[in-house]
Amino acid sequence: MTVNYNDLCPAPLSDFLEYSLSIKGRSEKTVSEYYLDLRTFYRFLVIRFKLSPDIKDFENIDINLVSLDTLKRIKIMDLHSFIAYIDRERNNSNRTKARKIACLRSFFKYLYSIVKLIPENPALDLETPKKNSRLPVALTLNESKNLLISISGSNEKRDYAIITLFLNCGLRLSELIGINIDKIKGDTLTVVGKGNKERTIYLNDACVKAIEEYLEVRPDAKPGHENALFISNRKTRFTQKGVQHMVDKYLKEAGLSGMKYSPHKLRHTAATLMYQYGHVDIRALQEILGHESVSTTQIYTHIDKEQLRDAVKQNPLNNEH
Repeated sequence: MTVNYNDLCPAPLSDFLEYSLSIKGRSEKTVSEYYLDLRTFYRFLVIRFKLSPDIKDFENIDINLVSLDTLKRIKIMDLHSFIAYIDRERNNSNRTKARKIACLRSFFKYLYSIVKLIPENPALDLETPKKNSRLPVALTLNESKNLLISISGSNEKRDYAIITLFLNCGLRLSELIGINIDKIKGDTLTVVGKGNKERTIYLNDACVKAIEEYLEVRPDAKPGHENALFISNRKTRFTQKGVQHMVDKYLKEAGLSGMKYSPHKLRHTAATLMYQYGHVDIRALQEILGHESVSTTQIYTHIDKEQLRDAVKQNPLNNEH
């Protein structure tokens, strides 16, 4: 169910959220994060500009106290103060701060450039803190094979097809459960990714075969779910929670539980294997994964750097010291 932001927050914040949904095509999840981040920002503004004489509980501060006149007063030092606040008082990581800064940039760009409600954009020169570099968690090639071997039971063909697609195509969980049968054309598949953007996935032989074998035993779905590729035991489209539970079960059977693996880690695994073994160009990998920016894909290039470091350490002369 779509949230009505006009009931949750004042204009122009509510207008920005509706604009992000309907005009910019942001997902409901992304806009929900915008709302939560900007609600925190608004509450901070109430404190900074002393808009209420009695503030005891931050979480209950009324964001309706922030007017358009308040937004017009904001300078970059106010934004710096907000970042310092979420760093010290709320213990936000650099990654979380970077997300909130991106949200502020979008919000003030909207106010200044799109609807022209403020005299200047205070977020124009707002810098992003350096994110902590984290290598993606991924299964090795042997672990991936063991995971596939572990699949059995009454839904074996369906579950095998799902995990094969994860490991070979790097699909997001939302993309996988959203697959419709009429979007499969030979060795191509059209999925809807972030921001409701469609992209084409090219299926290798393993994926084509897994899908064909599943379709032979796929049960008839309930009305309204006939076009869904993956069907649950209730004869409806398989849910995210259902897929997560299924993946967890097979990870446990393959001896891989407790290692922070998940459907999203299977997406990382596909990307890692393509980059390590397929010698895939980083731009091609960006296209395959549906990343808006190549900088997001760049993390997979660090994996080879780690391998190079390990290779040097394996030199037998390393012990001659």
